[in-house]
Amino acid sequence: MKGEPIKVVATNRKAYHDYHIHDTYEAGIVLTGSEIKSVRAGRVNLREGYALFREGELWLLNCHIAAYDPASRQNHDPTRPRKLLLHRRELNRLAGQVQEKGFTIVPLRLYLRRGLAKVEIALVRGKKQYDKREAIARRDADRELERELKERWR
Repeated sequence: MKGEPIKVVATNRKAYHDYHIHDTYEAGIVLTGSEIKSVRAGRVNLREGYALFREGELWLLNCHIAAYDPASRQNHDPTRPRKLLLHRRELNRLAGQVQEKGFTIVPLRLYLRRGLAKVEIALVRGKKQYDKREAIARRDADRELERELKERWR
């Protein structure tokens, strides 16, 4: 629903730098009790995360959700694979596109909506080195332009 308050827990800023983002999806994520408590505390790192298909299901790998200290014995493995929840037609569309050369799925951000953890995943293609330099140059030029405009209007 539009206008719902969401609390962004973690973003993957590296993904915006390293990849061209083609399509985004919102997916639910299957978590244990100690994991959701850690997520609510904001102890999540999506930087090295990616998603793979295994037996028709989408799994989030390499995302680090820190151990929740009060859970002690019932704690979870911080980088365990976590199942992502999407509609079947979305899974089929993603599976078909990932088969194409160069596409992969990475998490962009993890957030809480109505108390439930959601992951925004993206279908991406890797950037070349010159694309990254171009983006940095464009960002610097925009920053310089903003600075000039700010000084002129003083």
